[in-house]
Amino acid sequence: MEKLKQLKCNGEVDYDFSHDILFFKTKNREYVKSMELDNITLDIDAKNYITGIQIFEASKFLQTSKETLLSVQKWQFQSMVYEGKLEVRLVFQIKVRNKIIEKNPIIVESLTEPLPNSELVCATV
Repeated sequence: MEKLKQLKCNGEVDYDFSHDILFFKTKNREYVKSMELDNITLDIDAKNYITGIQIFEASKFLQTSKETLLSVQKWQFQSMVYEGKLEVRLVFQIKVRNKIIEKNPIIVESLTEPLPNSELVCATV
């Protein structure tokens, strides 16, 4: 069994209002290719580790308004690749009517191509 490589890093978040795409990515790590799954795209570096995640139709998927996604406060994403499966745990805060609300969606997908077993934890600084 392949050992699970663990990576921790600082990151960035961006929301494309017009296309409804929420994008979480690591700082200082470049991607060289992408892998498309259902409503998400993974950015992958030269060593085949995940460096970012784009969520399409983010407002629908996360059950919140597009306007609210513009105000993502603090966030973290954790991706775990293990034996051909991907699990992504998002933790982020949004502001709704002057209240901070934390969202914790979990995405589980089968990968379309092999990636090394790994865990990435990435958050804002």
